[in-house]
Amino acid sequence: MSTYTAPVSDYLFLLEHVLDYEGELASLPAHREAGLELVRAVLEEGARLAQEALAPLNRSGDEEGCRWEDGRVRTPRGFGQAYSLYREGGWPGLVADPAFGGQGLPRVVGLILREIVSGANTAFGTYLGLSQSAYSAISAHGGEALRKRFLPHLVDGGWMGTMCLTEPHCGSDLGLIRTRAEPAPDGAYRVTGTKIFVTAGEHDLSDNIVHLVLARLPDAPAGTKGLSLFAVPKLLPGEDGEWTLPNMLECTGIEHKMGIKASATASLAFNGARGWLVGRENQGLRAMFTMMNSSRLGVSVQSVGLAEAALQAASAYARERRQGRDAGSAEAPVPIVAHADVRRNLLTARAFVEGARALWLWAGIRLDQQYAHPDAEHRARCEGYLALLTPVFKSYFSDRSFEATNAAMQVFGGHGYIRETGVEQYVRDGRIIPLYEGTNGIQALDLVSRKITGDGGAVVQAFFALVQRESERMECLRPGFSRALNEALGSLRAATDHVIESARTDPHANGAAGHDYLQLFGLVAMGFAWAKMTCAAHGLRDSGLAGMAQSKLDVADFFFSRILPEAGYRHRIVCAGSESIMAPHSF
Repeated sequence: MSTYTAPVSDYLFLLEHVLDYEGELASLPAHREAGLELVRAVLEEGARLAQEALAPLNRSGDEEGCRWEDGRVRTPRGFGQAYSLYREGGWPGLVADPAFGGQGLPRVVGLILREIVSGANTAFGTYLGLSQSAYSAISAHGGEALRKRFLPHLVDGGWMGTMCLTEPHCGSDLGLIRTRAEPAPDGAYRVTGTKIFVTAGEHDLSDNIVHLVLARLPDAPAGTKGLSLFAVPKLLPGEDGEWTLPNMLECTGIEHKMGIKASATASLAFNGARGWLVGRENQGLRAMFTMMNSSRLGVSVQSVGLAEAALQAASAYARERRQGRDAGSAEAPVPIVAHADVRRNLLTARAFVEGARALWLWAGIRLDQQYAHPDAEHRARCEGYLALLTPVFKSYFSDRSFEATNAAMQVFGGHGYIRETGVEQYVRDGRIIPLYEGTNGIQALDLVSRKITGDGGAVVQAFFALVQRESERMECLRPGFSRALNEALGSLRAATDHVIESARTDPHANGAAGHDYLQLFGLVAMGFAWAKMTCAAHGLRDSGLAGMAQSKLDVADFFFSRILPEAGYRHRIVCAGSESIMAPHSF
């Protein structure tokens, strides 16, 4: 049975030596009290909670699953106690505004905690992630009265949140939503309709659940321009002010799923339920995208945590399992970590996990700078980078995480296919990530259709310049790595020009090129992160961190020589056009 250890030393190595957390973030007025020593203490305590309270429930939660009984959902044994510990520790308010009871730590620290929780127990983490996203949407778009009504409860953890978009007849095409909202005399609204695939839509962990629901007002414009967002709580206040009265909504069932079985994916019927408008009328999609972008970054981090857990299990097994003969030795049997193909699988997973972690941490610091940096131009630049990279993170990370968990399972051989080792659960749990929060195909279409041409292409060119700068820094240290990154960046530049040009004459060009273009972009972005780690590691080879520095250089060698060359292959597919896809076929 696999176990999980939070990689706290790796987070701290990246923050201190690769990403200059102190200079980039802790030096800003808003975060001067959140230095690395405080972050270290927070992460160590978060690791203890994850390892001792959450990880032991991962397999049992998967085996037991959630139970739906007469409109109520029971989470697996131990989940309620674990959430009580999470709440008692003040974790729901870690990065929230102190005005509502939060601790005000940088957002990047909250994202690290999310990776740790996801590594320990992915299903448990889904409940927490949706509440954080609900907080973000209400905080950004709700009026003062609405924020005072809901945010203290979400920050305290007594209430949790959800996101209600999908309906039985429509998924990603939100313009087809039929749920309606009627104004009520008391200033609230009455929401009627059905929502499905609602993560954490019903459970027994918190006192109340705040559903953020997309719906249409009477006479609203057709399509997405006619959507508004409403906060609809499960329980309403009674005459005594206590939130104990049932609202007019019910859970009509939960899904029976391939993975994350301890996460309740609910269907909800709103039968004239009372709710409050979040933001402006017919501007609901704008408010919801605040929540969705928060969730997309969150599930990107979730992808890394899940792959980390699978990698830890596979690495431990490869050191312990003895099988076969080492090609250069007469000794037999040997630990399977001596075999080249086993090492290839482990290094594939490790190159993804460590590179993706460095990349999202870099982005997490930009996220905090977007809100806290004193320079308006710098804030706008950070916002642009995040808008560009969010679909890349969501799709590339989830695809490569699934590849990494499969590689970990392969290390176990036939033992990986049975439940006792635990690694097959990581494969099942991770398969949802390319599907929810906008399928990866839609993320790719967003990247090629909108993001790379945003602001006249200035943002994407600015990011390319960042990659070029890191390649130049690395050139005198590891010229082979630099050449590989330059070639990949050249492929991405050429592919970008091709995508923009071909879309002018071929209506199917973006759809046909999107997946491979996004994979190419992800490879180059990972090269950017590995270049930063390579430069930092070179400077630490004679320090007390020499062991970790050499480890980073070894994995960087694998990435630049065996993974990044895929960029050329992706470029060729991007330029292949849409004809072979859109030609008449029998399906």
